[in-house]
Amino acid sequence: MLPAEREQHIITILKTNKKATIHTLANEFNVHEATIRRDLNKLEQYNQIKRTHGGVVLNDTEVWDELNFDDRETSYYYEKVAIGQKAAEFIEANDTLFIDSGSTTLHFARALAQKSNLTIITNDIHIASILKSTSNQVIVTGGTLYKDNYLLNGMLTNEALKHFNPSKLFLATPAIDLEKGVTHFNDTLASTKIQMVKQAKQIYVLTDSSKFDKVSLYHVCPNDIIDVLITDQTNSKIDWEAYHNHFNKLITVNTDAQSETF
Repeated sequence: MLPAEREQHIITILKTNKKATIHTLANEFNVHEATIRRDLNKLEQYNQIKRTHGGVVLNDTEVWDELNFDDRETSYYYEKVAIGQKAAEFIEANDTLFIDSGSTTLHFARALAQKSNLTIITNDIHIASILKSTSNQVIVTGGTLYKDNYLLNGMLTNEALKHFNPSKLFLATPAIDLEKGVTHFNDTLASTKIQMVKQAKQIYVLTDSSKFDKVSLYHVCPNDIIDVLITDQTNSKIDWEAYHNHFNKLITVNTDAQSETF
């Protein structure tokens, strides 16, 4: 099989399965993993795919799914650490917080280790386990456990959220767009995010820049109600000036935790 044919077949596999590992692709085409890496390098140059830790996903503006939590945590790792640390600078004594489930919000939770006198409500058991060693009060919403992602969701989660009116929400998202705002591919997960948005006084969105200019099926919230958007500046394809005009406050961080406010 010619390289061009194999590359096209790789795209077809990703459209069907959403993701693949280098090992799986090598077995599929009966070639060495180094050959697959060369194919992926070429596809990445043409912006058709996005490399992840040990694998690959289709690079598309419409988000239908996402990797499991462990894969997402290693993708844009240093950017997510810097985003979490910057977000922690907005925390004040006696704050009450919603922390949404997500790989970026997990790093935000880690950055709260030295904070105290907080009340934190989360639907993520991984986040709750990190916060258990702090002096803060931690409340877990309950709900149905999504085992691959450590999150709790569903009717019980949404009902629990209605009982809280936190000062700040730290929201994660797989997709954000200038026109469509924050969206999500799963209606059940989107409904929980929507409930969090309704209850919170201030909304902080924490997301790496690979999620920009992406749209998913279910609407979560418009851009104009977001108080602070914190992201990284590694995505050179983003029209940062346009995003600045759509948000009350946009902060980009470098992996060395230096930041720029627009």
